[in-house]
Amino acid sequence: MSKITTLFFDLDGTLLPMDQDEFVEGYFKYLAKKMVPLGYDPKELIAAVWTGTKSMVLNDGSRSNEEAFWEKFDSIFPETGKRDREKFDEFYATDFDKAIDYCQPSAYVPEMIARLKEKGYRIVLATNPIFPKIATMKRIAWAGLKPEDFEFVTYYENFNYAKPNPKYYEELCQRIGVKPEEVLMAGNDAEEDLIAEKTGMKVFLVSDCILNKKNIDVANYPQGSFPEYEQYLATL
Repeated sequence: MSKITTLFFDLDGTLLPMDQDEFVEGYFKYLAKKMVPLGYDPKELIAAVWTGTKSMVLNDGSRSNEEAFWEKFDSIFPETGKRDREKFDEFYATDFDKAIDYCQPSAYVPEMIARLKEKGYRIVLATNPIFPKIATMKRIAWAGLKPEDFEFVTYYENFNYAKPNPKYYEELCQRIGVKPEEVLMAGNDAEEDLIAEKTGMKVFLVSDCILNKKNIDVANYPQGSFPEYEQYLATL
C-alpha cells in the first residue's frame, strides 16, 4: 500500500472559503463594469465567458485551456475578442481584487499548510485551471498563502484538461512525477474533487463550503473541516 507523500488542494471554497455563487456573481459584475465601455452587452459577455469555460471543461488535451477559451470567445466576438484581450488581463491585474469581498479567508489555512510542509509533504494547488495565472495568484494571496507554498499550481495557461475530467488529475500526477496512490486530494466540490478517486487517489471532502449540485451520495467519503482533515491524514 502506497504511503501518502503528496497533498492536492482545491482553492475556491477549500483553501479560500467562499459562497461560490456569490463570488461568481460579484466577479462577473466587476468584469462587466470593465468591459461595457468597450461595447459589450453585459449579458452577452457573461454568456460568452460561460461558453468559453465549458470549452475548457470539455478540452481534450490537444491544446491549453487558455487556447480553448479564447478560440470560443473569439468566435462569439470576432471583431473585438482579440482586440480586447489585454483589457481582460488589465481587469485581473486591478479590479478583480475587489472580488475578495465575496471570500472569507481562514487564518487556519496558512498555518495548516506550513505544518504540512514541515512534515515533508509535497503540496500542490489543484485548482480548476479555468482562470488565468494572474487571477490564480491573486486568489492564492487572498487565502493568506504564497505561490511558493506550492510545488505546482494549475491555471489555464499551463494545463490542457479541467475538472471534473479525471485526466486533469492524471496529467497533474504526470507533471510532478507522483503516483495517484501517493496522493490525497482535498476539495469542497463533490463532483469536481471526489472524481479524483477514479485515478486511484484518496479523497477528502472539505465540508465548510460544500458544493454538491448533482446530489452525489457522499456519506461514505471522509469529510469535515480542516482539523478533521489533519486528523484523517494522520491515519494514512
